Amino acid sequence: MSHALPRSTTTVALLADIPSTGHVGEVRARRFPMHGDGIGERSAAFVAFAREEVAAGRKVVALLPAWQAADAERAVNFARASLRTDHVAGITVDLSPLALSLIADQLAYLAPYLPPGMVAALCAELPRHVLAGAWLRTVSGLSTIPTSLRQHVGSFAPSVSFLAYCAPTPRVGRLRPADVASGLPFRPVPPVQLLCSTPDPGITGVFDDHLPPAIQPVATRSLPAQPLGPTYWGTGKYVEFVALSAHPQALAYAASAIRASACSWCGEPMAAERCPFCSATALRAPSPQTSPRPSAPPTHHPPPPGNRPTGEPPFEDQAPQPDTPSTYSR
Repeated sequence: MSHALPRSTTTVALLADIPSTGHVGEVRARRFPMHGDGIGERSAAFVAFAREEVAAGRKVVALLPAWQAADAERAVNFARASLRTDHVAGITVDLSPLALSLIADQLAYLAPYLPPGMVAALCAELPRHVLAGAWLRTVSGLSTIPTSLRQHVGSFAPSVSFLAYCAPTPRVGRLRPADVASGLPFRPVPPVQLLCSTPDPGITGVFDDHLPPAIQPVATRSLPAQPLGPTYWGTGKYVEFVALSAHPQALAYAASAIRASACSWCGEPMAAERCPFCSATALRAPSPQTSPRPSAPPTHHPPPPGNRPTGEPPFEDQAPQPDTPSTYSR
């Protein structure tokens, strides 16, 4: 029996200086850091890449950070216009650099098993299955997540720090040690892995004392700081983190949660009001029976108990998952 992967018709790209976490192994989204003196120079590498992918019969799903999207949007528009194609979709994702890096690689991992429209739909679905944010010493420079005047004033108190979440929903609050565990807005299905990074390893004490005990991960990985981390968080005094499920069916469940309908023009499955490729509307209403599923073999083992939202289907089909790393560092 052949175990070869299906031929992928989708390539995932990330248009920002956001290196891979390496958490998904060798499978990674293509990165384009958008460096250069002018917009033409910053876009050239992606446009050339898109030309090769489209010529090879593949569609490109390009992720753009919502908080730094201007140049990336122009690059996508240049590619679509110069190639006269709608096979390049630019999708803005409002996540911190560490979370966006992980989601991009997860999408690249799932791409061989799903049609392009479903890969595009997962850009919005996958962030609903992780807990991502940062411990911040101050929110005075934070502009990517809504904050209150009271929180800005509290940043000047020497003993105050904050927990800011960008996924599954944006939220900022003061860190109160007694309330950290009960105040978590989401808990991934166990077992949970924790990724974290900081530009200043000397400030991790408060984070280490409160976040991991509240999240209770089976493993923690300490990663190099993301280059755009200070830009997103508005300070260099932060510890960024992503908690994700290490259950072998976690990604398959995320894919099965999408209710897709066919695009009235190009036929791609889509979960948004407009097709991410051709901008046409849906041909019919979403239906569980018509939603594409991962093409990997099904499994009959139920998941461990978690905080899966009421009314969503259980894990059904299983796409291969990255191997759990054998060693971790704090």
